[in-house]
Amino acid sequence: MDLSGIGSLYTDQMSQAASNASGDNLKAKLNNSSNATDDELMEVCKEFEAYFTEQVYKEMLKTVPKHEGEKTSALVDYFKDMTVSQIAKDTANEGNGVGLAQSLYEQMRRNYEQ
Repeated sequence: MDLSGIGSLYTDQMSQAASNASGDNLKAKLNNSSNATDDELMEVCKEFEAYFTEQVYKEMLKTVPKHEGEKTSALVDYFKDMTVSQIAKDTANEGNGVGLAQSLYEQMRRNYEQ
């Protein structure tokens, strides 16, 4: 009985569940942002930028070719996902990030003032 793929399947499911949970959490925060303060609104916008950036980084990693015969363990894949997530959060919180949070914040403020 070959069990080599179970770790990879489990890691993929955990990664997908974490992405879905953070996406659902972000959606709930955005839905409740109509009565948010400026700081709370900016924080939600930065979280969205971090989530978006994380998804972009993960897709970019899929384009990196693997060497023939190279295998990674489920644990390496899990920590790679955690590292990508942290890098995305750091990117969004340093300076202006990629600018998505600021643009989203300004647009939302204009819409709420109307």
